[in-house]
Amino acid sequence: MASSNTYIVTGPTSGIGFCAAIDLSEHALVILVGRDRGKLEGVQTQIERRGRQALSVVCDLSDPASVRRATQEIIALDLPITGLLNNAGVMLTKASQNALGWDMTFATNHLGPFAFTEALVPYLPDGANVVFVASGVEDPERPTVKVMGLRGGRYISAEASARGEWQQPGSKIPGMDAYATSKQCNLAAALALSRALPRLRINAVEPGINPATGLGGANGLLRFVFGQIITRLPPFNRYRSTPERAARVITQIVIDTSIGTGTYYDHNGQTMRGSSLVHDHAFQDRVVAETRAFLSSATA
Repeated sequence: MASSNTYIVTGPTSGIGFCAAIDLSEHALVILVGRDRGKLEGVQTQIERRGRQALSVVCDLSDPASVRRATQEIIALDLPITGLLNNAGVMLTKASQNALGWDMTFATNHLGPFAFTEALVPYLPDGANVVFVASGVEDPERPTVKVMGLRGGRYISAEASARGEWQQPGSKIPGMDAYATSKQCNLAAALALSRALPRLRINAVEPGINPATGLGGANGLLRFVFGQIITRLPPFNRYRSTPERAARVITQIVIDTSIGTGTYYDHNGQTMRGSSLVHDHAFQDRVVAETRAFLSSATA
């Protein structure tokens, strides 16, 4: 299958990832990466019915063996990968572990995307765009985070996070320490990699509050109250978005060949700041070093 450009989208079967995959397919072939083959093929069919091109690759980002198989499959396709969108993520309201006993949120949101990206980096051409979907909940000083009584990222180490351990005191909302910490590491790694790999464009996006997505995990009441009531009130309403709107912003960043690297964008595509910790180079480098060391020792 010939294509002058190829974009990879993780988590493309719903929400922002689905909308981004549809938008990106207008510009190039899209490789759809997700856990459910049936859902992936459903999105692929929708894209192909529009006269565009897509391929499906099954990958559970919480499982390092699955990540290895998926990246090897993508590499074997020998396609020009000009853009990688690390969108897949989960927000769980109770602790859950993968087959290795790792915290499912941290494994899916940080460890998996990190390993996935690192495996593909040698095969990305100069100037390729790599975009991580981050989250403002990592920043304890962000107005919405403070109003909700959250504490932002609670990172101790990559190994501790994989065990589901976070700095205390933590958030009173179940699952939020895991989610905020995974997203803080996700963002810190993106910024660190942008410095280490200047031949690539590595950036991150805060997509805003999208009530239509899985906000609140399995807690239907929390999703309804936060998504349909709280997000319409200050200070939350200024960050309110939709999957379609967020995807348009993200798509533009993924396809832009003129942007720089190491930028954190908000839901309007404007430069923003994360927490003071996530912008500290020493912290960024520690997250990357500890993540590499943990993945190397745990999967050897």
